[in-house]
Amino acid sequence: MLFVPGASLAGSTESRNLLPGKSFPIIAIPFGGFVKSWTSTAAALLLFASGCASYSNTDSSKSQIAFGSNVARKGLWREAAFRFEQAISKDPKNARAHNNLAVALEASGEFARALTEYKKALELAPNDTYIRRNYARFAEFYTSYTRTTGKAAGAS
Repeated sequence: MLFVPGASLAGSTESRNLLPGKSFPIIAIPFGGFVKSWTSTAAALLLFASGCASYSNTDSSKSQIAFGSNVARKGLWREAAFRFEQAISKDPKNARAHNNLAVALEASGEFARALTEYKKALELAPNDTYIRRNYARFAEFYTSYTRTTGKAAGAS
């Protein structure tokens, strides 16, 4: 049997809740002597589509920054750092990508690398007040951190 979304077959339907607030009626249709669960296939397709739909062009620096910013808001800092690194590989002179990478590295505890990226961002856009403010805030923290611990983070 193949389970498909649609109207009732012989007056009976079953409903599956695949997404919050969304319900899909399920009907059973004989199909080649085997049973295929439409709901598990549909769930996998929906998850795949929802993950890819808003980021259809992952080749551009801009889309990598958007994706990285989105996962950073969810607290997925390592994934965000990876996306910002991808953006930098596509556009090495993108100051915002370097700044965002620095923020992600800082959140991940990779302070020495974050400092390098903040400096690179400032070098590329010395008049960007957003980047200057992030760097100033980080520099204050990092100076205090190195005084307290006696060494730079990331140093062996």
